[in-house]
Amino acid sequence: MKIKLTFLLLFLGGILTAQELTEPDFISTNKGELKIQPVTHGSLVLEWDGKTIYIDPYGGANLYEGLNAPDYILITDIHGDHLNPATLNEVVTSNAKIYVPQAVYDQMPEDLKSQANVVSNGASRKVDGFTITAIPMYNLPESEDAFHTKGRGNGYVLGLGGKKVYISGDTEDIPEMRRLKNIDIAFVCMNLPYTMTVDAAADAVLDFKPKTVYPYHYRGTEGLSDVNKFKSTVNEGNKSIDVKLKNWYPGN
Repeated sequence: MKIKLTFLLLFLGGILTAQELTEPDFISTNKGELKIQPVTHGSLVLEWDGKTIYIDPYGGANLYEGLNAPDYILITDIHGDHLNPATLNEVVTSNAKIYVPQAVYDQMPEDLKSQANVVSNGASRKVDGFTITAIPMYNLPESEDAFHTKGRGNGYVLGLGGKKVYISGDTEDIPEMRRLKNIDIAFVCMNLPYTMTVDAAADAVLDFKPKTVYPYHYRGTEGLSDVNKFKSTVNEGNKSIDVKLKNWYPGN
């Protein structure tokens, strides 16, 4: 029931078009620029060193028009705003490599499983000049009926040209997040009741001190979380953290 409810709520924002995507950001690495393209909710596209990485493609192929086809796809969880078979089938190519936790692999379309690689919490993969490390993501307190149970889904840390990029997936302010070190760019979720509050997200960010942080995945049952409050709370605690506010819901 929770999965179906989550899926329904996340589709209420309507259909976007490629022309409505927010402007990308560019970050220098020791091997060229890293392009960061927010797409919607928990979905983004990274381009670096001639490679294109899709994170949790969702929302329909029209959102990805004009973007490079994916060389790599990372999926964090089984919920419909992360593992979205309709969008995945529309954007995937036969050459794309897909990295997923076991629970996602088990629910993937059968014809795509041959392209999928399972990465469990704590495991790392070296892939074509960059690294993928799977990080736990789960709700607190831990319980069997939580929206996200420990070990089911993956956050990810990507090593790209000397930069470490953290993608939280659906999580609360777990110890594994707070213990992260030397993160250059972080994408941190904050939406109730599925993940964590703005205050909890800000407190965790002040613990692990990424150089740059993007609040993302911030639509909950009562609308959009207050990302301006997140920014002010983080910068009151640490002015050196660059909080990037992007419009992840341009169709609203």
